[in-house]
Amino acid sequence: MEELKTDVLIVGGGAGGTAAALQAARRGAQTILVSEFSWLGGILTSAGVAAPDGNELMAFQTGIWGAFIKELQRRQPQGLDHGWVSFFTYDPGIGAKIFADWVKALPNLRWISSQTPLEVEKQGERVTGVRFADFLIRAEITLDGTELGDVLALAEVPYRWGWEWRSQWGEPSAPIQPNEMTEKYPVQAPTWVVVLQDFGLGGVSSQIPALGVDTPEAFVGAWDGYGLEQFLNYGRLPENRFMMNWPQQGNDYGVNLGRLIHSDETRKEFLQEAYWHSHSFARFLQTWLGQRYGLAHDVFPVNEGLGGGAFALQPYYRESRRVQGLTIAREQDILPIAGGTVAALPIDQHQRCEAIAIGNYANDHHYPGYDFSLAPKSIRWGGRWTGTPFTLPYRCLIPAETDGLLVCEKNISVSHIANGATRLQPIVLGIGQAAGMAAALCVEKGCQPRDLPVGLLQAALLEDAIAPAAMVPLFNLSPDHPDWRHWQHYYLNHPDEYPLDGYCPLASSSKIVAIEGSVMFTGIFQLRAEQDYMLRASTDQILSLVTIYSEIDQQLKECCDGQLLKIQGRLNQSGNWVLVEYLEHLNMPPSDSLGK
Repeated sequence: MEELKTDVLIVGGGAGGTAAALQAARRGAQTILVSEFSWLGGILTSAGVAAPDGNELMAFQTGIWGAFIKELQRRQPQGLDHGWVSFFTYDPGIGAKIFADWVKALPNLRWISSQTPLEVEKQGERVTGVRFADFLIRAEITLDGTELGDVLALAEVPYRWGWEWRSQWGEPSAPIQPNEMTEKYPVQAPTWVVVLQDFGLGGVSSQIPALGVDTPEAFVGAWDGYGLEQFLNYGRLPENRFMMNWPQQGNDYGVNLGRLIHSDETRKEFLQEAYWHSHSFARFLQTWLGQRYGLAHDVFPVNEGLGGGAFALQPYYRESRRVQGLTIAREQDILPIAGGTVAALPIDQHQRCEAIAIGNYANDHHYPGYDFSLAPKSIRWGGRWTGTPFTLPYRCLIPAETDGLLVCEKNISVSHIANGATRLQPIVLGIGQAAGMAAALCVEKGCQPRDLPVGLLQAALLEDAIAPAAMVPLFNLSPDHPDWRHWQHYYLNHPDEYPLDGYCPLASSSKIVAIEGSVMFTGIFQLRAEQDYMLRASTDQILSLVTIYSEIDQQLKECCDGQLLKIQGRLNQSGNWVLVEYLEHLNMPPSDSLGK
């Protein structure tokens, strides 16, 4: 068996693992990344969820997440405005190519694919290496970037799996005691994404055969309350393709979820059933839609397990083993402050802010057949609903008792309830970027992760030359603003002054650059309700107006019903909205607030 030695080892090529490897290597550490599949990116690519949720506002598009969105916009000629569930939908193969290109550009980063961890080496309570089928890799710092926290289990690091009751941490949405739902679903249900193709009028796809367990009755009512067209356009992709990741009588699958962590054999059994379930869902849809619709060809690579072709290479795992860390992110830590629109910043015993990653997704849990109410953490902003922002502390990446190890995926130290908001693509990229930078700094300083000053990590992330990352959510501070770093540093050092509304004092605005493909409309502004804007265009179209830019959000708030407007933005026909990038009042002096 070949033995390798490196500074930093990342096990798992998902969103967090890939971001960690990129950041560690960009910092200068000798880095090895070991992935199960030939595609990097996990939930963003190999799991097929090519419609990211959260961190959609321009102010939160920073770090590797922001760089990924910009590169998608550059590489996908059809734009990213296809489905209505997200502002960004794309061909997952393009996402995989972006990550592969970034990795290959780093000479100090070695990527090994088609390997999974088999054994973890330890010296006392310190992880020193990981054995795979073909390699033994020893490292100064190892990162668990696996989808289900497999390194934690192999290293016998204490972790959590399943529910915590309200008495444990006082989380407002936690059940008081076990019930039928918590017994059936110890964690959230995964989904095996499948991509359908519309072959057009007169087009005929191959008939989808029955495989394994075929249960068409399970999907009756899938689009109730939505309508068939809206249902399909949920995850519309370029080239008339549809990403099917549907929770209502859809392809979520959660039967005997404990099998995922019991043994290799039981995990394979679960995966086979989940794949059959999604295959049955696709077959059901073709039966209803006709053979104009069928499985898309060549979306995912073949011969890599059950998936491939139209099926993702792996399920979208919403929850993992969760490390018992130096601290835990609870539901209270992600909910907005009373009277505010942001969560409190995490502060250590020295009154220093510990934040290292930003999220803003609304807490969302998936238990097929059950409705589970959670404490609200959403606001209307920019004309549509978005989640209130929150941050994660560095110490939730560090095992409580084990050295030489960091986590960088959904396996952070987080409660089952809060995991519903911390599991999304953008924040997992942020977690990975922070973990990768921390690992590289530990190698530089010759220290363990628990001894790394968080201020050093925060400064390195903010000053990174390629993908600087924000740690403090500020609605009105985009990363291209000249005062961006100043205010980030200020609130990290003065967290007691962090504003309840998430707006910092600015003397100037960011300049908005229109993305290629923008369209111009003139029409009458209609205010239907607070933060609910419409435009009756001169073309007789009635369009919703939404934005991701703070400057435009403020202008929309100041518009009066009946005003004549000229707007420029990106049209999304699935959502029937224009994502506004420029706004001008035609019956008053033109605004120059955008620097145009």
